[in-house]
Amino acid sequence: MTTLWDPIRIGRMNLPHRLAMSPLTRSRALPDGTPGEFAAEYYSQRASLGLLISEGTQPSEDGQGFLNSPGIHTDAHVAGWRQITDAVHAEGGHLFIQIMHAGRMSHPDNTLHGRQAVAPSAIAPDAQIYTPTGIQQALQPRALSLDEIQATVEDFRLAAARAIAAGADGVEIHAANGYLIQQFLSPNANTREDRYGGSIANRIRFALEVATAVAGEIGADRTGIRLSPGSRLGGIDEGKNYGELYRTLVAELAQLDLAYLHVAHNGDEPLLKDIRALWPGVLLVNRVNRPLELIGQDVESGLADVSPVGRWALSNPDFVQRLRTGQPLNEPDPQTFYGGGARGYTDYPRLPDRMQPAG
Repeated sequence: MTTLWDPIRIGRMNLPHRLAMSPLTRSRALPDGTPGEFAAEYYSQRASLGLLISEGTQPSEDGQGFLNSPGIHTDAHVAGWRQITDAVHAEGGHLFIQIMHAGRMSHPDNTLHGRQAVAPSAIAPDAQIYTPTGIQQALQPRALSLDEIQATVEDFRLAAARAIAAGADGVEIHAANGYLIQQFLSPNANTREDRYGGSIANRIRFALEVATAVAGEIGADRTGIRLSPGSRLGGIDEGKNYGELYRTLVAELAQLDLAYLHVAHNGDEPLLKDIRALWPGVLLVNRVNRPLELIGQDVESGLADVSPVGRWALSNPDFVQRLRTGQPLNEPDPQTFYGGGARGYTDYPRLPDRMQPAG
């Protein structure tokens, strides 16, 4: 039986166990999207998780959704991420930069350019977003033209190239959680009447074009993708037939031989089993509100190859050691999740050296 503590190869990486760090937005980048001063320390502290998947990182100015989120589309961004990747590698870890275009889940007040958000269709999400003046309703976006869709695919490709130039081990394409790629998948966010809207084959086209472009640029073995079937984040409603959509999408993605598929699981067990059967490669499954005592269950049953952790990693830089030794976990402080400095970011306590496992 495979356990959490068995090694695994993902793409070009040999990892010591089946844990990983999920992407976690922290909103501590500089206003221009350059990673903040504590980011290298934050990520390197968590290097024992083996594979770290970064916070959502915009591939372009129009891809930004949240305040002080990092980018990977300028030379300054590359230099900032190079400090992080060097620090993570020095501690024996690996880093995939998650490329996230927020689409309509944005607000002009959160960006330097102040432009209207872009999306598949000019449909405002039934969602709120935090801005410098507090919580506001997300506004109606502008529908992307066909030429702009192709330019956005190119933005993803160039961002992936920049991520590798910054020393990342690969990238994760964010096609989940109500952001741009999932907006294309969802009929309540995508009412286009061209080749990107209507049928399932059309609505998955953008996701497949992005994945193909990124894999072609940096190698399929350095490319992962994250999906969240059935998620309603960001006002998304994929309809009653979302299972068919994801079965079709996963079967098409499987032909690209990507490094991994990362599923944010929302409770549809039959669909998850079908995804497992359709996906021949490494599958990461992140269950919402999973109890700690069940963290290894999916790996042991063969339903997943890796069990990523989110909040536990946020508040426990030595989560791997704590789990191995059965030590209690630090509780995360929600007041420090987004924005700020070192507090609630790099200052969570670690176990004393005498309590660390040998080897």
